[in-house]
Amino acid sequence: MGEFVAGYEAIGWTGIGAPKNTPIAIIDKLNGEINRGLADPKLSAQIADLGGIPMPMTRDEFRHFIATETDKWTKVVKFAGIKPE
Repeated sequence: MGEFVAGYEAIGWTGIGAPKNTPIAIIDKLNGEINRGLADPKLSAQIADLGGIPMPMTRDEFRHFIATETDKWTKVVKFAGIKPE
């Protein structure tokens, strides 16, 4: 699409979240283990075989990523006039 529509950018992504009041220690533990898994060459190869790109992040980087994606797609929805049915 990017070749035909200037500025077009869209990705699909998967992330793991936790309930809002989850203790930071648990979030940091989960984040560390997930990032260790994503650093494993065998898992990285499996993700690549499925067309994915591992994106290990800190919790703050992931929070920023989600906020950026939400802002971007909110603008698209508003511009397009999309309304829920």
